[in-house]
Amino acid sequence: MTPFLSINAEGRTSRNLQAENSLQAVVYDLSPAVFAFSTCRFGGVSRGTYASMNVNPYCGDVPADVSENRRRLSAWLGTENILLPHQVHGTRVAFVAGGENLEGYDALVTQQARLCICVSTADCIPILLYDAETKSVAAVHAGWRGTAARIVEKVIAEMTARLGTRPSALRAVIGPGISLEAFEVGDEVYEAFRAADFPMQRIARRMGRWHIDLWEANRWQLQQLGVEDVQVSGICTYNNADRFFSARRLGTESGRILNGIMLKP
Repeated sequence: MTPFLSINAEGRTSRNLQAENSLQAVVYDLSPAVFAFSTCRFGGVSRGTYASMNVNPYCGDVPADVSENRRRLSAWLGTENILLPHQVHGTRVAFVAGGENLEGYDALVTQQARLCICVSTADCIPILLYDAETKSVAAVHAGWRGTAARIVEKVIAEMTARLGTRPSALRAVIGPGISLEAFEVGDEVYEAFRAADFPMQRIARRMGRWHIDLWEANRWQLQQLGVEDVQVSGICTYNNADRFFSARRLGTESGRILNGIMLKP
């Protein structure tokens, strides 16, 4: 499992999982040229089901708390240039350089250094992509609707068309999200994936009701496109709701994990 990185108030780094008053994140080893991460619940000022490191302004948290959490995150990252779209479980992709209107997008792509592009999740699947050849990165929000609509395929297709990305050159991370064991669904969700030609024997299991493996559904898409380097965090948000936000465990009026990637200068 990817280690947790804890940054205390003085900026010193440790691997102490017990330091709940420090900002903690899963930090991914994609490349020395990028910084990629998923935040844990610790190190902020939000309260209740938002406790404590929620940076998402769209989920009902106190605006002042979100602002303070964002300030702390900016200090941790060393940049105030953090972009987070207002996600709608769609498949729209924005190519950004900073300052854009990000209403209704579920994926961001940039070639701008020191611009941290993010998506927020709380059981949905975050996917972070790095292309060393075109010096570009992408952050993708793939809930079950976005996964069934093949959002990560659409992101890579647009990166290929606009930037010349070769899928085989991409490195990918699938971050914390709900596991197959925890993601029980109705027949309509199963049928949505079957109708979209997913390999159901690979991504679905009958356990009384159907369960869907969103990690594998997205990994399969990446592999089908020729992306060979795919890391899967293997962290189930539902089963680790003490450390990560989970909408199924905490309710929709709760905090969100911030999953970000940034090109270093």
